[in-house]
Amino acid sequence: VERKKFGAQGWNRVYPFNVGDLTTCVDVLGNYIEDRPRVPWDDLRYVFGEIMYGGHITDDWDRNLCSAYLRQLIQADVTDGLDLAPGFPVPPASSYTEYVQYVDQYCPPESPVLYGLHPNAEINYRTVQADSLFRIVNELQPKEHGAGEAATPTEVVKAKLADLIEKSPEPINIADIAE
Repeated sequence: VERKKFGAQGWNRVYPFNVGDLTTCVDVLGNYIEDRPRVPWDDLRYVFGEIMYGGHITDDWDRNLCSAYLRQLIQADVTDGLDLAPGFPVPPASSYTEYVQYVDQYCPPESPVLYGLHPNAEINYRTVQADSLFRIVNELQPKEHGAGEAATPTEVVKAKLADLIEKSPEPINIADIAE
C-alpha cells in the first residue's frame, strides 16, 4: 500500500519510507506473533517507531506523529472492534499466515480515506498524473515546421539525415591518393 502517492500530508518532511521497510516490519511482526505466548506491544512500537521507520525520521514533530500512529495501531485492543481502515475491520485472532491472507483478500481499494486522509488528498495525486500524461502526449506530437505544417517523424529523420550529409566532407577518392 502506498500512502506516499498522496503526498506528505500531516508530515513536516518527506521521508524515504519504502516497501523494504514495510517488508522488514512484516517479518519482525511475524516472528513476534508466532513465537511468543503474548504479543509484546511496547517492543513492537519501539522497533517500528524508533528503528525501522524512526531511523528515517529527522523532525521531532514527525517523530511524535509516528509515535501517535503506532500507539493507535499497535496495541492490545487493536482486535477489539477497531477498524484497521474505514470499512476494514481487524480479523479474528489467528495465525500470522491467516492475517496475511485476510489482508490480501479483504483490503479495500486504495484511497486517501484508507490512510486516514481527507478524500481531497487524491486531487493533487491525480493532477500530477494528468500533467504527466499531457506532457508525454505533447512530446509525442509532431513538431511544427514551415508555415504551420506539422512534420511527420519520417520527415524529421530525413531532414536530419540531409543536414548531416550536407555537413559531411567530400568522399576521399582512394585511386587519386594512390597515384
